[in-house]
Amino acid sequence: MTSAHALEHFLRSLPDSAAATFLALFPIVDPFGGIPIFFTMTSSWTPRDRQRTALKTGVWVFVILVTFLFFGRFVLYFFGISLPVLKIAGGLIVANTAWGMVTSTARITPAESHEAASKEDISLTPLAMPLMSGPGAVGVVMGLAAHVDNWSAYIGMVIGIAFIAVSVTLFFSLGGPLVRRLGPSAVGAINKIFGFLILAIAVQLVWNGMADFRN
Repeated sequence: MTSAHALEHFLRSLPDSAAATFLALFPIVDPFGGIPIFFTMTSSWTPRDRQRTALKTGVWVFVILVTFLFFGRFVLYFFGISLPVLKIAGGLIVANTAWGMVTSTARITPAESHEAASKEDISLTPLAMPLMSGPGAVGVVMGLAAHVDNWSAYIGMVIGIAFIAVSVTLFFSLGGPLVRRLGPSAVGAINKIFGFLILAIAVQLVWNGMADFRN
């Protein structure tokens, strides 16, 4: 059984598709890695405002990923993009994200950080997009959706995305003391471990896309 066929089989039931979606997205969304950025951007805010922004960020992550889950396929059809091409492109994007984590490159640009400093609401941009639900997460969601052919699996994927959104909210709400206790070195080390795992996922995506071209 090929990896593509195994994935299709695994995504047929609701609990399996929910688990697969959560496990595929969690290292890429990496809510733990976003905690230092979140608390840097909201350092002068009250705890209540910080909690509200964390909740809104989680909601936006859910909305963005579910939108691409249901309508990403139509975008592919409209632009004439095949699934193997999507896998390779998504793999390259994910690899770029992973390489930035491994080499400690910032996940948002200086321009985005400067803009966020003067914004009253940073939950949509830059936190939800591109920090949490960036091109890598969107590509993974669209790639998973391409293997789904029943509503039970779609509902499972929505549940998996909901758990991702909840994890973003919880990590952003409760992660401040944890980050301060661990310190920058420990947080950086954990990010690099996540980055290495994501890089492996990216290589697998590119490999699967190339294999589909040969079949």
